[in-house]
Amino acid sequence: MKSYWYANGLHFECVRCGGCCSGPGEGYIWLTRPEIEIIADFLKITVGQLRQKYLRRVGLRTTIIEHRVTRDCIFLQNIGGERMCRIYSVRPSQCRSWPFWPNNLASSNAWNKAAQKCPGINRGRLRSYEEIKKIRENKKWWQGPK
Repeated sequence: MKSYWYANGLHFECVRCGGCCSGPGEGYIWLTRPEIEIIADFLKITVGQLRQKYLRRVGLRTTIIEHRVTRDCIFLQNIGGERMCRIYSVRPSQCRSWPFWPNNLASSNAWNKAAQKCPGINRGRLRSYEEIKKIRENKKWWQGPK
């Protein structure tokens, strides 16, 4: 088995700040076909309407659009005075796996750099290596636990 620098786990607790969903840099929130269908159903619109209003193609893939000025995810909205994800319960696997993305887990320095943007990193409960691995591998979250 390959040894990872985070073999003893990492602390993370989402503080729902929206930092992972916001600019200033451009990013991509990649979606699978089933996720597109789930989000459209959740918003009570057709897949075509979802694609027209909230998504764009980049090569062969589909991503959620961002606000033109802020580069925030279009679904990060001010709801009742708080920044919240409008589709949180059906958010894509990419969003569900934050902050356990390969670039953040490349090294302890990369992890701590991500912590500069995300106040939930290095706080809260300890996530074991096994838990982190499971989060990273849960690409088909809509199918339930395996």
